[in-house]
Amino acid sequence: MSKWYPEFKKGLCPLTGKRVVITGTTSGTGFVAARTCAELGAQVVLLNRPSERATKALKDLKEAVPNATYEAVDCDLMDFASVRVAAKSLLDKFDSIDVLCNNAGVMALPDKATKDGYDVQMQTNHLSGFLLTKELYPLLLAAASKRGEARIVNHSSMARIGSPLDEKYLGKNGGNLGGDAVEEVPLRGPRWDRYHQSKLANMVYTMCLKDKLAGTNIKAVVAHPGFANTSLQSTSVQAGGMDKDFHEGSKTMAQHMEDGAMGILRGIAGPNVESGDFYGPFAENPLSAFQGEAVKLEPEDICTDQGAKDMLWRMSSQAVGEFTISKDMLWRMSSQAVGEFTISKDMLWRM
Repeated sequence: MSKWYPEFKKGLCPLTGKRVVITGTTSGTGFVAARTCAELGAQVVLLNRPSERATKALKDLKEAVPNATYEAVDCDLMDFASVRVAAKSLLDKFDSIDVLCNNAGVMALPDKATKDGYDVQMQTNHLSGFLLTKELYPLLLAAASKRGEARIVNHSSMARIGSPLDEKYLGKNGGNLGGDAVEEVPLRGPRWDRYHQSKLANMVYTMCLKDKLAGTNIKAVVAHPGFANTSLQSTSVQAGGMDKDFHEGSKTMAQHMEDGAMGILRGIAGPNVESGDFYGPFAENPLSAFQGEAVKLEPEDICTDQGAKDMLWRMSSQAVGEFTISKDMLWRMSSQAVGEFTISKDMLWRM
């Protein structure tokens, strides 16, 4: 049973009239986020791989919040073409998006390449989120121009802690990133190195967006769920990345998925959110922040390193195409929203 979520939810802002797009809503924190946004009045757009789980999740959401508006869009984050098709569907259907939450993730999967050639974990957890944000940026900008603000919410992990971001994990090296050896010490080995790199990428990417979106009304924030009891762990067990006995024993340390969702929900609907904010449970040792309220945290130095930010943006752009955040586009969208603002030298001279 959740410990903090019921009281936390009372402090969230209404989302009536807003549109929230969330990836990975079939279970866990993504499902809780989708349900909560629906309860707060948002139109919720669900991006998932086509599956029975996705169909069931939509049915469950409609039963939980029957008066809400949902839109389900097929989106396979292991396939850039699928992400582009999903983004085009949203661009064709909607004129604005208030929140994009890149929530979906996989953990400790085998050392395999996607059809695009990238590591399955890095593509799912970061590169496809980068692509989706790039493609949907005009809709976020439109919402910011019309309603004063839009938000990008990324989901990281305690696994962000570790070695600095390494370029090879962001390159077209899927299947050649250390193999699948499992060490005797739990949560160690190349599978977990790849997971760490993808979750660190979520942090570094958010700090990139904070810098590049300065001067706009689009805010980029990031969260971590602590150790939440979700299907992410059981999927990892099935894939051979986590020992079954360890998984069962560790459940006593895990918090309810509703409590785990508080970080991204604070990013989506919390008051007084600033670009670059980082939310999640706190512990003196960040690797022990298993449970707790979603408080504002300070990103570690490896998350804010300028060299890492430059490298991540360059490598991500090489993978999916340049993501240009243009002030000209901002001016154009703002003028469309409120009317053309013409600065005339003749007017200045007359005055």
